[in-house]
Order: sequence, then C-alpha cells, then structure tokens
Amino acid sequence: MVLKTDIEETLVEPTGCPATCASPADCLGLDHCTAAKAQPLTAIALPLTDDDDEPQSKNFTSTRNACKLCTPLGACLAFRGVEGCIPFLHGSQGCSTYIRRYLISHFREPIDIASSNFHEDSAIFGGSKNFTQGALNVTRQYQPQLIGAATTCLAETIGEDMARLQHELKEQHGDAAAPIVHVSTASYRGTHMDGFHSAVRELVEQLACGCDAPSQNMDATPTSRVGLAAGSPSSPTATRASQPRVALFPGLVSTADLRHLKEIFADFNLPFTLLPDYSESMDGATWSEYEKLQSGGTPISAIRALGSAQTAIEFGRVLAGTPTAGTVLQTKFGIPRRLLGLPMGIRESDAFFNAVADIAGSETPVKYQRERGRLVDSLIDGHKYAFEKRAIVFGEEDLVIGLTALLCEIGVTPILCASGGRSKQLEKSLRAAVPDLPEETLVKEGFDFAEIAETAPDLKPDFLIGSSKGYSIARRLKVPLIRVGFPIHDRIGGQRVLHLGYRGAQELFDRIINALLEVKQETSPIGYSYL
Repeated sequence: MVLKTDIEETLVEPTGCPATCASPADCLGLDHCTAAKAQPLTAIALPLTDDDDEPQSKNFTSTRNACKLCTPLGACLAFRGVEGCIPFLHGSQGCSTYIRRYLISHFREPIDIASSNFHEDSAIFGGSKNFTQGALNVTRQYQPQLIGAATTCLAETIGEDMARLQHELKEQHGDAAAPIVHVSTASYRGTHMDGFHSAVRELVEQLACGCDAPSQNMDATPTSRVGLAAGSPSSPTATRASQPRVALFPGLVSTADLRHLKEIFADFNLPFTLLPDYSESMDGATWSEYEKLQSGGTPISAIRALGSAQTAIEFGRVLAGTPTAGTVLQTKFGIPRRLLGLPMGIRESDAFFNAVADIAGSETPVKYQRERGRLVDSLIDGHKYAFEKRAIVFGEEDLVIGLTALLCEIGVTPILCASGGRSKQLEKSLRAAVPDLPEETLVKEGFDFAEIAETAPDLKPDFLIGSSKGYSIARRLKVPLIRVGFPIHDRIGGQRVLHLGYRGAQELFDRIINALLEVKQETSPIGYSYL
C-alpha cells in the first residue's frame, strides 16, 4: 500500500531539449523554450506507517533514552571474541570513542577500536582513502590476525561499497593489510543485538569451511595468561577429536556465562567451538606486560573448521526465521541446527541440558543434577517472599524471555516485559516459552525508557530487573533494581553476573529474594534481624 501525495497534477517540470533550434545561437535555454515538453512530476510514493511503528504512549514524540544500544557496538564485542581480531569502524571517530567507553565501563577492561576517521570530505566523496590507510595502519601497529570491519550510519548513508574498497585494498597493497571480515551495521537499523548476531553470521559466512582444524580449547586458558594452552601435547584435551562436534552460538551473554558453558561441555566430554568467546579477552587476568590485543578468543582455525561440525546450538527464540550463523552452517554444509532459548530458569535449562546430553549420548553429569535439586529446594525456601510480587522486565528480547521464564517459575508476576528491539517475535516467542504468563502482562517491542517510566507507576511494581539504565526509574519508584544483562555501569562485576543454567538461576533467585527482604527490612518501623 502507498500513500499518494496531493501534488500530482499541480506541479510541472520541463524535460529535455527538443533540439529544434536552427542554430545554437538561437537557443533560449530550457527554462524559456516553448517547444520543451512539460510533464507532471511523478507522484511520491510513501509507505504507510505500520501499526507496530506507531507511538506506544500518548506522550510519545520520538525515542527518548532508548532501551537498546547502537548496532556497531554489538559487532565490536563479537569481533573481540575472536582471537587476534581488532574491531574497525568505517565511519567517524566519535563512534569508536563512544563504543570503547561503553564497553570499558561494563567490562572494566581496555579495548581498542580502530576507526577510518571520516571528515567532511569523506562524507561527500567517500571514505576509500580513509579505509585503505586505516587498514594498513592497524595492521602495522597491532599485527592482528583479522580485522573486523563494521560500517557506521555515515558510511551506510552515503552508500559505501565495501566489497569494492576491500578489492581495491587487496589489488593495490596485496597482503600488506590483515584479512578483513565486513559486516553492515547501520545504527538506524536494528539494535546492538542485531549487530552482534550479524557479526557472528558474517564470521561464519566468510571464514567457515570443511577444513580440518582442532576444536576450540575447553579450559580457555591462553598460554600468555597462565599454564598450558589446551590442545598442546601436554594438555588434557589434546587427544580429543580433531574436528568440532558442536558449534555453539550463545549470543551476547556475560563472561561468566561463557565460562560456565565451556565448563558444561568439558564435563560432557564433548568437543565444541564457542563463537564468540570473549571470556578472557574482555575479562582476563592481570598482565605482566601490556597487550595491544588481549589474549583469548575463538581461534580463527576453529572458525574455519565449523563446516565440519556435527551439529549447531544457537540461543535465541526471537531468531526464528532470521539468517544467523546457525542457518549459514545449515544451508552451506547441511549441519543440523538446534535453536533454543537462553537457558535461564529450570524449564529452559532442562531443554539445554537435554539437548547436550542427546548430542553427547550420555546422561547429564551428577553435579548438574544436584545443582538442579538445590535450585528446586531453594525455590521452596524462598517462595513465601516472592509469591505474587510484581516485576518490570526490560532489556534485549531474548534476555527478557529468559528472565520472564525464571520469574514465573519462582512465583513473581511479570507486569511489563519491554524491549527496544523490533523483531516482531517477542510476544509470540515469550508466550511460547512461558505458557503460564498472565494474559494481562504487557509485552512491548520498540519501547524506550521514557515510555517505561510513564507506564510503570500505574503498574505498581515491587522491583525492576534489567540493566543499570533502569536505575533512575527504580529510584523514582523507590523499588529495587536487580541488575542483569548489559550494560551494568554503576556496579563492579557486571561482566561476571551469571545468568545461565541451574547455577545462574540459583544466583539470580538469591539476589531477587534478598533484594525483596532488604526492602522489607529497611521499610519496617521495627528494626529486626531475623526473617
């Protein structure tokens, strides 16, 4: 459907010289030529506004304090989860500065993000020279194994032909620049989660093949940090299969989550490749000497070998029907893909452990069965404090689904589930994952924090759960904020919050109950220390 303008017959434009003058000297010019044919201007066709794009609150004017982050940010984090890879933004310098600062404040680790440093002339004539010089400079200064190039809004708006720029770089300078993987990440399209998933997909699309290579190490202990690297002759994993059996794409989770996933696969004795893996590069030990590119990350050789994987596991219910790294392996190499929700809470964790046990052909290790049992026991202990409490959940769409699943299991009623994403899958995926979600629960896509703040007082929540960006709302409502996900800028250890598995559910449950108990204790007219 299109919306036509009302100017179709009111404006005319002379088009073309009829070349009927006897000589050039007789030409009066197009504006004064009586023989030039006048035609109506073409009607402008504008798409009708989709219902899902309508303002979501009566006071909406534009997005204010978005409940999402910029697309290249997600791509930069994904690239830092690849060994020896440096993120490179093709655009203005401010983009890289903002993203560096945002990531550093959460992970408390240094991160370098290169930039082609657009200026006014680049915006008009293109950034070809900037891109070439930047790639050469980065290669000389950092000696990376790979450059992860992400295009920003400015480069996307002027229509930079990245394939041509890479071809010209190769043609003019040969192998002087490190190999480049490019991903399109305009911030006016999508969120940081879209940028993250797109970067992982392009890494697999551009690098994966069926070649032989060792699967990713399982103890994730780089030689430059401590001890032996897995896969070395003296390493306990050296005798494992030379090709990965499982390709694991967890999405944007914490460094603690990544380490826990690696522990789980090691306990199942199941070779795997985790992509990306920033558990060391963004949360490593103290260095004895400064490292320009932090150690850790998925080896490029392991990414190349993904075409030989037995199966792929991908977290993300809202990714159904979306091209992802898992679908690339499925279409190019015929590798079966298992799409699961983030394993948060009992039901979703059960699904994950059952899938891994099925692939491994073994029972779930006893230690995880005991973790599940302790979690169930603790739910009984704390049920009286959580029952019928009301919560507002916000963040990335799949995180919102995982958190909501956990909250419903512990007796909390989610009254608003909000995300800045616009997958158009949130409510459908949420109700599929949480069948007992109350019908009156508000599920909102494309919501910003201003809208959450306008909606929250009438909902009367007992607590909020999400990133630190929701603190001002929680403060105004005088309710606790349970900090999870990304970013957490006002606390130390945000990168080490464990969300996944029975262990992650246990930690989150304890934090939720203790936050509620603290409110009860602090607001009581009687000071007491026994609950």
